[in-house]
Amino acid sequence: MRPRTFILAALVIGASAPAGGQRAPAPAARAPNVVLVLMDDLGYGDLGSYGAPDVKTPNIDRLAREGVRFTDAYANGAVCTPTRAALISGRYQQRVGLEWALTLAPADRDLGLPAVGTSLPALLKANGYATGLVGKWHLGFKPEFGPMAHGFDEFYGFLSGAHDYYTSGVGAGGTGQPDLYENATPVAPAGYLTDEITRRAVHFITRHADGRFFLEVAYNAVHWPFQPPDRPPSETERASPRRLVQMPDDSVPATRQDYVRMLERADQGVGEILAALDRGGLASNTLVIFTNDNGGEWLSRNGPLYHRKGTLWEGGIRVPLILRWPGQLPAAKTSAQVAMTFDLTASILAATRTPLPEGYHPDGIDLLPLLRGASPVVERRLFWRINRPVRQQQAVRSGRWKLLVDGGQYLLFDLDDDPGERTDLAARHPDIVVALKGALADWQKDVDQGLRGPR
Repeated sequence: MRPRTFILAALVIGASAPAGGQRAPAPAARAPNVVLVLMDDLGYGDLGSYGAPDVKTPNIDRLAREGVRFTDAYANGAVCTPTRAALISGRYQQRVGLEWALTLAPADRDLGLPAVGTSLPALLKANGYATGLVGKWHLGFKPEFGPMAHGFDEFYGFLSGAHDYYTSGVGAGGTGQPDLYENATPVAPAGYLTDEITRRAVHFITRHADGRFFLEVAYNAVHWPFQPPDRPPSETERASPRRLVQMPDDSVPATRQDYVRMLERADQGVGEILAALDRGGLASNTLVIFTNDNGGEWLSRNGPLYHRKGTLWEGGIRVPLILRWPGQLPAAKTSAQVAMTFDLTASILAATRTPLPEGYHPDGIDLLPLLRGASPVVERRLFWRINRPVRQQQAVRSGRWKLLVDGGQYLLFDLDDDPGERTDLAARHPDIVVALKGALADWQKDVDQGLRGPR
């Protein structure tokens, strides 16, 4: 099925409105289905469409050819939980106190994202959508924080931050406790986890082809453990204690080749999901979104950005983002519109014509009119924070400028000219430093008011 291509204004740096004589696409005949593919720890430069020379990702690259590829998209957080909290709530994660990845430490076991009725899947469900999540959750271990409490009709996946790709014995953070569920029931693994997530996603699409649906496909690829497909652990490895965490100082470190094979298998899964949409005649009225939860790990390719996951340098928070909606969004376009994870929440709610409850105010914006050329590119002001004993960082991006506070030092970068953050301009523009420092302080005061849900 070949999508119709509408002639729209090119979405490039400086684009603001459709050129004279060009028309925006007609509204969709009905509210679309939505498939959101959320990868885990993928590097900004790990895809063919983002310049990777050593990875073959034809299916994700197909989305870029048939949709809009962002150059300046960001995750809400530098690690898993904060970004996922922002996606499900549509708001800065600081408002619910989930600023770092949840662990299995006693202090974290009782934490999670409160279900207050305004979660993305809950709102879509109230609007008549079938809702499903396959893959990673990482927003709380207790049932009251789980996917079903937040409005997912169906869930297959795990609750913790990482999971073995072949077994369930080290699922819950390496504790040996089972951490693979079908809805609320523990289940045994069935083959390579990436493949099972894909299979479940395809099955969900097939079963709900006659209605409207929202499906989040939350692959744990390419998060450690770096276990490539078609190479299950030996009996000796299964019998010995195993760690999920893998770092470059391990006695036998994982390799980039292992990582690439994991990524390529996830890309194959994306291809199977797209094929299911094609078979069902659903592609033309399905908004497909592909993105990632934070910057890449040590085996990732984050270039041309600096640093990686767990920091507020660009390599820790800038992520790939692709949106495809044939006939409603332009094809083969690149957008420099600055975007953030919670913008996807606002965009999905708008595209699906989902009513918002009184008092619920998402922090993100609807990106779709910007991508259609129906409204000008917006200069954004976005904020991040890491408040950990081992790392204190804050950041704000305002237009082309980014202020990074790292270890008490104020660093200023012009991201239009220097996306790799190599030239600190604080000494040349102290006025900008002062202005952005004030904006950052105001934002922190706002999100630290102890808000827990709608306001």
